[in-house]
Amino acid sequence: MTAVANQPEAEVKTRATPEQRRATVIGVVLILLGVFVFWAFGLGVESGSTSTFNLSLPGERFTGLTWEVNSQWLAFVVAAILAFLGGWVLRRSHVHWTNLALAIGLGLFALAFLTWAASDGSFNLTGMIRSTVILSVPVTLGALTGLMCERVAVINIAIEGQLLTSAFVGTIVGSAFGIWVGLIGAMLTGALLGAVLAVLAIRFRIDQIIAGVVINIFALGLTSFLARRVLADAQDLNAPGRFTPFKIPFLGDIPIVGQIFFNHNLFVYATFILVIVLHFGLFYTRWGLRSRSVGEHPEAADTVGINVYRTRYRNVILGGLIAGFGGAFLTLAQVSRFEENLTAGIGFIGLAAMIFGRWMPLGVLGAGLVFGFARALQQKLGVLGTPIPSEFLSMTPYIVTIIVVAGVVGRARPPAADGQPYIKD
Repeated sequence: MTAVANQPEAEVKTRATPEQRRATVIGVVLILLGVFVFWAFGLGVESGSTSTFNLSLPGERFTGLTWEVNSQWLAFVVAAILAFLGGWVLRRSHVHWTNLALAIGLGLFALAFLTWAASDGSFNLTGMIRSTVILSVPVTLGALTGLMCERVAVINIAIEGQLLTSAFVGTIVGSAFGIWVGLIGAMLTGALLGAVLAVLAIRFRIDQIIAGVVINIFALGLTSFLARRVLADAQDLNAPGRFTPFKIPFLGDIPIVGQIFFNHNLFVYATFILVIVLHFGLFYTRWGLRSRSVGEHPEAADTVGINVYRTRYRNVILGGLIAGFGGAFLTLAQVSRFEENLTAGIGFIGLAAMIFGRWMPLGVLGAGLVFGFARALQQKLGVLGTPIPSEFLSMTPYIVTIIVVAGVVGRARPPAADGQPYIKD
């Protein structure tokens, strides 16, 4: 009887935990990536072929910086490292380092892929990293919008609509009154839609997913209709100008790093500053403590005197302001005009980045850079003329989104009360 009774306990002790099972899957994936790199990127290029990476941009003080590497041997080295990482992860004795191993592995895979794409040619690596930083801005701002809302337990599916409408208003107002007024108009538009979402979700307790979808459909229909009826005939209202980049003294002159991080427009600098401010605010201020408590346990927060409704309204509207800032970036800094469905899913990618970043501002920034890299890769590979069809290149950001949402990078826990309406007793 004792042996039978103790058998389930022994099985429980030997059963793999979810983290260990995930480590096994990632270890196998890394090994398979190593085999693929060896076969496709190593044996797939001619022996002795080289790839040249340009490390400087036109207009820099230091020009002509290059890095030349043997394409085949780099692929072999990367394949060996991937196989080593896979075996190390498969031991499952370091499950807490699985994400780091995965990140290193994916980074090396991207390097091997770029080396293969630039085989017997040249590729501006600094330019691509710079594009990664720029293209990460709208995704990061969209993710911060979702973070602000979900930290107080309001799901914001309407980020796409907020970005799109703000971009449209920023274009018209910026064309008529100047880009600074356009920026203010775009931010106020995002805040207004945030207020609409807050009223629907908090006051009327409408299903938050449905409320967000309604706002998205409304934004797409309204902006498409007005773009055809107004902007098509009045082209002067679709030329708002653009915020030009400005170099930070001394830092902008640093080789390679200066062009990547310190020679951008207002929106790029503001995004990095906003991430730092929100991280400090959420975890080191009374406002942040109250916001997180409302998102985790609104009943307990109400018991200690926190106004749950006011906290949620405030955060959702502030999130709308951030979305408005992101929408302004699209038309006042990136393309300098409005086109139908300009956002093309950036809001939904922002939601994936929020999950990838585990509802943390610094994590959101890292996730935004990952998605920015995917979008930059799509653009740069088209220029290189790789044999990969353009349709597959266009899918790159969305494939990354699916991978993230599927939980390959690990399961993330949202705020406990996320999406649940609060009814005060």
